[in-house]
Amino acid sequence: MNTARNMEIVRAYFDAAARGDLEAVGAAFSDDIEWHQPGKGTLSGLHQGKAAVFALLGQFMQRSGGSFRIDAVGPLMAQGDLVSTPLHFCAEKSGVAMAMSGIDVLRIENGRIREVWLFSEDQDAEDAFWG
Repeated sequence: MNTARNMEIVRAYFDAAARGDLEAVGAAFSDDIEWHQPGKGTLSGLHQGKAAVFALLGQFMQRSGGSFRIDAVGPLMAQGDLVSTPLHFCAEKSGVAMAMSGIDVLRIENGRIREVWLFSEDQDAEDAFWG
């Protein structure tokens, strides 16, 4: 695996997400992507396929009134087909705010993001926020 290329793929994904470019986000994903959403909340669990992942991302936006965003992405680090990064995300709804750090680990396969694992600083608070 070319770790530099894998980091470029992940960097392009985060840049597209920050711009709200859903077409580019979708192009970064493998058709059979697996998204491992942590926690015990209503959005937690394994989301398989682009349609399921986009439905999950849509729920983040719907439940936060469009305020959910990743407001900082740290340095990308890669080993083989895995790329990880620390990040910070936030959202607000009905006068309640959530802001915390996390770590994303993405597995690249055939030039696309095939799996995503998320780790949150305070999973109980995130679960409570999403409902």
